[in-house]
Amino acid sequence: MSIDQTALRWLRWGCTVCAPKSFAATVTLMAAVASIAAQSAQAQSGLPVLTSPLGTAPAAPGRDGQLPPGAVAPAGQGAGQHSPNSPFAPLPVRSDVVPWSMLTDVKMKTRGGRPLPEFPDPVRALNGTVVRVQGFMMPLAPGEKQTHFLVTSVPLTCSFCTPGGPESMLEVRTRTPVKYGMEPVVVEGRLQVLEADPMGIFYRMTAATPVK
Repeated sequence: MSIDQTALRWLRWGCTVCAPKSFAATVTLMAAVASIAAQSAQAQSGLPVLTSPLGTAPAAPGRDGQLPPGAVAPAGQGAGQHSPNSPFAPLPVRSDVVPWSMLTDVKMKTRGGRPLPEFPDPVRALNGTVVRVQGFMMPLAPGEKQTHFLVTSVPLTCSFCTPGGPESMLEVRTRTPVKYGMEPVVVEGRLQVLEADPMGIFYRMTAATPVK
């Protein structure tokens, strides 16, 4: 069984067992598998296996579910923090991509006993449109080339941690295989803004193609 198939099985299990206790549980499982696949892809491609441990202490959210001003979210939650110890440079500024500052501007609201994302109007307006997003590639299967992967706002922290919460990740399916690398990638495709995805994904891009 491939890592991709294993990830989906874990995701289905997580949706049944973890929800509604942990909305991000399925995304955490998906990203954890992606992290392991990334390490495998790096080894197969001859790239060094690097990590970027966080150098700041996380803070817990308040009663409203939001972090205090200036606080750092725990690893695997929130918009993600680019560690100053990371060997990867931050994403370059580009005017042709949807910024992560926009995509991560999400609040959570409990509906039907389940915490769900509440997107602002500018983000909702992107649903169904063709956009470009840049980020760091997280494979969902071993191998040098990928057609199903995650793009994240910040690079991996370690093999067992997710860079941020579901608002910091984009699930991507491409028309043709994309070569894995540790440099930032830019993908263009039709964006889906998911209000209540059963797997806990906030954003999905289909029929995507890599762009320079």
